[in-house]
Amino acid sequence: MNPATKTRSVILGTGSFAPENIVTNEDISRKVDTSDLWIRERTGIRERRVASAGESTSDLALEAGRKALGHAGISPSDLDGIIVATATPDLTFPSTACLVQGKLGIPGTFAFDVNAVCSGFMYALKVADSMIRSGQCETLLVIGAEVMSRFVDWSDRSTCILFGDGAGAVVLGKSGKEGSGGVGTVTLHADGRYWDLIHVPGGGAKTPVEMERPPGNACTIRMKGSETFRMAVRTLEESVREVLKEEGIGVNEVDWVVPHQANIRILEALSERLGIPLERFVINIDRYGNTSAASIPMALDEAVQDNRIRPGQGVLLTAFGSGVTWGSGFVKWT
Repeated sequence: MNPATKTRSVILGTGSFAPENIVTNEDISRKVDTSDLWIRERTGIRERRVASAGESTSDLALEAGRKALGHAGISPSDLDGIIVATATPDLTFPSTACLVQGKLGIPGTFAFDVNAVCSGFMYALKVADSMIRSGQCETLLVIGAEVMSRFVDWSDRSTCILFGDGAGAVVLGKSGKEGSGGVGTVTLHADGRYWDLIHVPGGGAKTPVEMERPPGNACTIRMKGSETFRMAVRTLEESVREVLKEEGIGVNEVDWVVPHQANIRILEALSERLGIPLERFVINIDRYGNTSAASIPMALDEAVQDNRIRPGQGVLLTAFGSGVTWGSGFVKWT
């Protein structure tokens, strides 16, 4: 059945939050052999936010969630549940979502995490949308939040230049009308054969922290840059075209693309392949770097708050991440 014939979920409000601490390319160039020009030309990044010693993923998620609730005019007590997309939880367990739920003061509301790394927000959005479509829930808080800086090797210039910390959130609600807009097709994919393209080898059950040699060395991000780039561009294009076909629309009906903010070169290549001008991409990687699962909701909130995204417009969301995972979705803004 075409998604347009179903009652859809709608995004009632958006919110985002980033730490105050700014780390510029010049700051990084004082630690490793790089420069502002080298980083900007290869990634599009000028600066990124880095959490302070007292800030955790749940703290960032809480602030973004509160802003989204405020924007939606929704009280925490109105929520049926909380889903947090994160690859950098406060603790191995319990979930970061449970910590956010406790801080919001709404015991009894379900709360759980989703880990699809940079594609995490798309996975969480799909789950939340499905729960609302099925009638199980009416109002959900979906958050993407990361403190990537805790998993960066600051002596590795190939990865330390890329990542930043932040959180973004949306409040998802029931539309109440048939085919009235809102969240449409969301497609998700994964290919675990390529798990090692982007991964953190230590810290899990396979290699617990106390077994690492040397201590701490394995708990940092490892990435095969060129292979990741090629796969990201190919799978993102395929995923976007899959969504457009399912929705029965062309690229001319996409007003805005809100992509995962991984690398400006990936976005430029995707723009060229799709035939969608880069001017219609919401891009903030220059100021925040790659914030993994937080990047799409952070960029989405920015474009909503500055009125670039307006009712009636078609918004395309797309992401690629470790796993490898990828996914895209279409939202008719209401």
